Amino acid sequence: MSDATHPDATHLADRAVLRLSGEDVRGFLQGLVTQDLAAVAPGAPQWSGLLTPQGKALFDFLLWADGDDVLIDCEAAQADALVRRLSLYRLRRAIVIARDPALGVHWSLAPAADAAADPRHPKLGWRWLGAPTGEDASPAWRAHRLALGVVEGAEELGQDATLWLEANARELNGVSFTKGCYVGQENTARMHHRAKVSRRLLVTPLAEPGARTRVSYPDLGVMVELRRLDALGDAKLPNWVEES
Repeated sequence: MSDATHPDATHLADRAVLRLSGEDVRGFLQGLVTQDLAAVAPGAPQWSGLLTPQGKALFDFLLWADGDDVLIDCEAAQADALVRRLSLYRLRRAIVIARDPALGVHWSLAPAADAAADPRHPKLGWRWLGAPTGEDASPAWRAHRLALGVVEGAEELGQDATLWLEANARELNGVSFTKGCYVGQENTARMHHRAKVSRRLLVTPLAEPGARTRVSYPDLGVMVELRRLDALGDAKLPNWVEES
């Protein structure tokens, strides 16, 4: 994975990179995560989730190709927990799952030769993996994606609390409906084919937190809530939901 220096490089210090290497890493992940590993190619990372058997989000991350290895761009605070969870499924396979301390996640609104467009939404900008150095752009990234109505991470998604399609995974290209079985696939596919998504995680104006509130950002004047579509209140669906 390239370590080229960008003049506008912005390091996301709250992200970490896991490296999976060894025996048939893609086949291993194919039976676990929501995204089709066939779509994970050089320059084409894919947003994906690891779910409970009931189809609720445990972890979300971006998958990157690096030769025979697969890299996972994930929350730094959840990296060790994700390693442990993936290791439970490894059994006796000759696969190494560990942090890669030589790599960090970078983001910019400006394109660069070795950067990839964020697969979730064209306005999210560009990402690349490189040396974990430079100014921390995590606050700027958070403000930018929330302004677009895009949620991510354990606090916003709520671990084992939100069905993957309620987290807007279909609209943000975080699930394949043709890849075959993975953990949580049955309920996710049923919701999709029966159009049964009745609640969504939304970025809403800041107010007094309630039972449906996941996290508040007073400095940005917004909060993330899981709301029923028939009771949106002051929430406004982002255009990418309205047009889907």
